[in-house]
Amino acid sequence: MTTLLVIAKEPLPGRVKTRLTPPFTPEDAAELAEAALADSLHAVAATPASQRLLVLDGSPGPWLPPGFDVVPQCTGGLDERLADAFGRCHGPALLIGMDTPQVTPALLGVDFSDCDAYFGPAEDGGFWALGLADPDPALLRGVPMSTPVTGAVQRERLVGAGLRVRDLPCLRDVDTADDAHAVAALAPHGRFAARLALCAAAADRR
Repeated sequence: MTTLLVIAKEPLPGRVKTRLTPPFTPEDAAELAEAALADSLHAVAATPASQRLLVLDGSPGPWLPPGFDVVPQCTGGLDERLADAFGRCHGPALLIGMDTPQVTPALLGVDFSDCDAYFGPAEDGGFWALGLADPDPALLRGVPMSTPVTGAVQRERLVGAGLRVRDLPCLRDVDTADDAHAVAALAPHGRFAARLALCAAAADRR
């Protein structure tokens, strides 16, 4: 069975979702980040797994559901932190972030019986999920992160290593206010959509 990993930052004002400000305040942005993280974690919690691992920059809070082991992120760039997360795994592993609260257990229930890797592209050119049947941190180190070609470079790294890659659906990350509204519409009954409605109403009153 697969290890499911979530790499995330503690949702504190000024440290997360800074591109949501404006129109939202840093406090609003942190609340939206917390809701997105909670939705992601609960989707992982509802997915069968051999282990559920939260790789966290910061400290866990009441948003963390039961059933997760929590480990700190290492220092360095995002490629190093992702590589280190996979290096903690023994056996198949699938990693996601905290920017896709619309994710579902159906998307996360991967099967490596006929492939070596899963790749979930994001609309902004990055990726929202990466799965490896045999986790090798070297497959991530040196990949340029947070660029329009990040996903393409990462997928090519997998193919260049001779891995059989299966693609997951393309999802939209929550980075901007437009992203937030679009993603909330895809999962209107989630924590993120509910929090966005409150934050948007408060922003309209300001």
